[in-house]
Amino acid sequence: MTDPISLADRLRPILEDAAGRGTTVTYLELATAAGLVPPRAIHRVTHALEALMRDDHAAGRPLLAAVAVSAKRAGLPAPGFFRLAAELGLYFGPDQGPQAALFHGMERERVYGAHAPR
Repeated sequence: MTDPISLADRLRPILEDAAGRGTTVTYLELATAAGLVPPRAIHRVTHALEALMRDDHAAGRPLLAAVAVSAKRAGLPAPGFFRLAAELGLYFGPDQGPQAALFHGMERERVYGAHAPR
């Protein structure tokens, strides 16, 4: 099994590139770009994204993982994104619906701003 920290290190530049372009990337696209193959490729990506979230939060940065979205959730991240954001004290609400979409949109815009071309 891939170590989540080293996978997180591989995912960070992919996410930063997407953020710099003001776009999102799906979990499957991340898995493919990182060279992961099934089974459990998406699961490994989500664990690595959680490691990135913890690292970004500890460093006072916007959550780069906000750029990663689920293809099945209309442009929102998976529920784990919202659960971890709540655990980190950044979000208080459900993992779907308007409140989740608002939080995600605001965090995604913070990420885009932090990675905008200078």
